Amino acid sequence: MTRPTPDPRTAYRHFRAISTRWMDNDVYGHVNNVVYYSYFDTVVNQYLLEQGVLDIERSTVIGLVVETQCNYFSPITFPDAVQAGLRVAKLGSSSVRYEVGLFRNDDPLASAQGHFVHVYVDRATRRPTGLPEDLRRALTLLVNP
Repeated sequence: MTRPTPDPRTAYRHFRAISTRWMDNDVYGHVNNVVYYSYFDTVVNQYLLEQGVLDIERSTVIGLVVETQCNYFSPITFPDAVQAGLRVAKLGSSSVRYEVGLFRNDDPLASAQGHFVHVYVDRATRRPTGLPEDLRRALTLLVNP
């Protein structure tokens, strides 16, 4: 198996600043691994909200996470500033693979990077459904050329 290497900031299309919190640190003195996944959720869902393609309470189509993964390269600790980079690696008919890089302060390479896959489903039936056109347009902006 090839060991992953951290990506540079230029590998991502969109960024969101995320503040670390005192409670994010664990007993080992760095942000706990589970918190990284909350950063992933934050950058993706904030982007969808800003684009006007997610209404948390009323959207008829919702994204369910079916896969997630993260590689850790260097620690992030409170009170570091985090820049979460976002891109779309794969855009399917009813699914999307988001890739996220977490950058500590001004570091040029990701401290951690990973992905998660949303399968979009009908809110009522929970059955996969095609991506609405406005959502597809917003996600297309995140696809690296």
